[in-house]
Amino acid sequence: MLESIKKMISGEIIELKQLNKIVNKINSLEETFAQKSDTELKAYTDKFREQLNNGISPEELIIEAFAVVREASKRVLGMRHYESQLMGGAVLTQSQIAQMQTGEGKTLVATLPAYVMAAYGKGTHIITANEYLATRDYEQMKPLFEFLGLTVGLNVAGLESDEKQAAYNSDITYGTGTEFGFDYLRDHMIQSKDQLVQRPLFYALIDEVDSILIDEARTPLIIAGKSNASLNLFPIMHMVIDTFEDKKEYDYYPETKQIVLLDKGADKLEAAFGIKNVYDSEHREFMHIAMQSLRAKVIMRKDVDYIVKDDKIQIVDPYTGRIMEGRTYSDGLHQAIEAKEKVSIKEENNTQASITIQHYFRLYQHVSGMTGSAVPSKEEFWETYSLRVTEIPTNKPNKRIDMDTLVYLTHEDKTKRIVEETKKLHETGRPVLIGTTSIEQSELLSLRLKEAGLEHNILNAKTEEDEAAIISNAGQMHKIMLATNMAGRGTDILLGDGVAELGGLHIIGTELHSSARIDMQLRGRSGRQGDPGSTQFIVSLEDELFYYYDEEEFARYKNKVKSDETGLIVSPNPTKFVYNVQKVIEGIHFSSRSHLLKLDEINNDQQKVIYSYRERALHVENMKHLIEKALQERYFGFVQEIPELNSEESTSSILNEIMDEVRIMTMLTTKDDSKFTALDPENKEQLTKALESVYNQSFETLESIDSKDESWNDIQAIYIETLDRYWITHLDNLHHLREGISIRGYAQEDPYRLYSFDALDLFNKMINSFFRDVIRYYLQVQVTKDME
Repeated sequence: MLESIKKMISGEIIELKQLNKIVNKINSLEETFAQKSDTELKAYTDKFREQLNNGISPEELIIEAFAVVREASKRVLGMRHYESQLMGGAVLTQSQIAQMQTGEGKTLVATLPAYVMAAYGKGTHIITANEYLATRDYEQMKPLFEFLGLTVGLNVAGLESDEKQAAYNSDITYGTGTEFGFDYLRDHMIQSKDQLVQRPLFYALIDEVDSILIDEARTPLIIAGKSNASLNLFPIMHMVIDTFEDKKEYDYYPETKQIVLLDKGADKLEAAFGIKNVYDSEHREFMHIAMQSLRAKVIMRKDVDYIVKDDKIQIVDPYTGRIMEGRTYSDGLHQAIEAKEKVSIKEENNTQASITIQHYFRLYQHVSGMTGSAVPSKEEFWETYSLRVTEIPTNKPNKRIDMDTLVYLTHEDKTKRIVEETKKLHETGRPVLIGTTSIEQSELLSLRLKEAGLEHNILNAKTEEDEAAIISNAGQMHKIMLATNMAGRGTDILLGDGVAELGGLHIIGTELHSSARIDMQLRGRSGRQGDPGSTQFIVSLEDELFYYYDEEEFARYKNKVKSDETGLIVSPNPTKFVYNVQKVIEGIHFSSRSHLLKLDEINNDQQKVIYSYRERALHVENMKHLIEKALQERYFGFVQEIPELNSEESTSSILNEIMDEVRIMTMLTTKDDSKFTALDPENKEQLTKALESVYNQSFETLESIDSKDESWNDIQAIYIETLDRYWITHLDNLHHLREGISIRGYAQEDPYRLYSFDALDLFNKMINSFFRDVIRYYLQVQVTKDME
């Protein structure tokens, strides 16, 4: 009763009533549409397109549109949409998130909103978690969309520019979120508008939306170029840093993953490298490499954060357990790990363009998504993306039994119970899936299973080549699969003959993840589409989750603990405690994403300005307008500075810049430096007149040039090249500015406010320097032409 009242208050019951009405109306049309010919069915696409262009909303179309898609799917794919799938499609068409349990057929659900939104003709992007799923869904659903008269494209890494253009110009495009994001960045690095691949971003439908918009939100998409940083320093630095110890040379705070270098550590570095003071500004790059080497030693763990394979460091995605192909750690951390693991050290990369997943998907006019685990993060979805979460009932009743979590004192006690439970279930014939949080953990547990004589398969990033074969057998009798998070999202384990009668697949979770959503995904491998199954988490107080919890609170709880002879905690309520810890850690991660978002709001606003300059330069028919704009901005900037000048030393740089401007502009426009030599730096009126004179001359020179002159092509190329060069340097400056933000917070000032002021100051200086270089290049071109 209480749960019903809660749902009523939240609006869920009202929502379901509305969805049921929609479904009933669609069902009432099923027989009518079954009588229509293929030609009549296909004709509806043009009808819907016309209605949308005339201003009707997508929500008003869904009754007829969904009936069309359902009938077409029966004819083309032999698949009929369930009522729960129609409900999910209705939620997605309204730019919301549909929480649908695993095994509910989300690939087919996506066809409903995709069809409606594709009728706009502005591009519908269906985003999946990896390229395998994107390719699978594209190949499976392409015949349906083509039957309905829509074009379908696949956007994966490695395509040529013309292939990507064709994919994006399709009505519906399948691909991964990272590839769409990288294409956006690449489109803002091109030198000609003919190289553009993306259209304006219209509608994104995201599968596993919590994984992409939340789990990956803290990982920025970065396009990098080679750096000139010295690679020889990393192995030497590792040899020194490897001797450092916690609490002696550095302090490590695991809850925030922060490292503070202590005086003894600084002394060691100075002695080893013959440096007087490592904190001098001239040693900034040296200290950066030292701190990255320390992070590589203390924080980054082999077979947890990365694996070593084929003389390379390969990053493991903490949320999926998969290798993140083509990804490297930035800012020298990757090179520091390479030095630590004694593999070949590759050239370091410098950021040339960057955007977070959060900001990329906020560029779309409409976003919706599906997942089986959105509810725990519904507040974050609303606050960050203005997306509402609606739970969709399952097609068949859920028969899975989720057993109480068992909490043990030690890792050893826990492991014994896991092996015992696995052996007991194995003897009954039931298949068992054991979920671990890392490769390291799966390999250690594998040794214990072998000691107990239990044959099993391991699925982790090291064995992903055999993934299909391992999963295909995982639901058979007597099978045991030991897996990282790779056995989570998107993994469909089919039960073998006779397994359902035994109780279905049993899942053992060996640790709680830092997010309850990932635990939900692991549980969701069992009991799919009405199958029987069961799940249980068996954890210990020595698990990694508790490293990030408050030490004093943790110690207080441990002092109260009472356990039985096996180490199983019986009081105080262990389940309540561990799930509270998980909630606290989730809150820390949410704060981290919010922190990143606040900083990126500032960076993103600046990026929009730069990209707008770039787009104008690419598409403008007459570069004269942009040079005129640069002249105006540069001139008015100086005029505003002059009244502020005084005799203080702080103004000398501005004064020197103005004097330099007048001298250079005089030489480039009139070849007469009398305006410069006669200037009195303390005479503000004279300075203003001199600036006005040289800029008037520049405007006159600009007006005299034919807009069709071939030199404008060169100026356009230099304009874009100069803008890119300054932006890349600026990104590096912003990165260094961000590194010190937490320290500035100790001064009882708002660090975000300080960062925004400093970032704006850096940006204004960068733009000013950009205008200066572009103007001077333009004038030099004219001088050269005059000489010729």
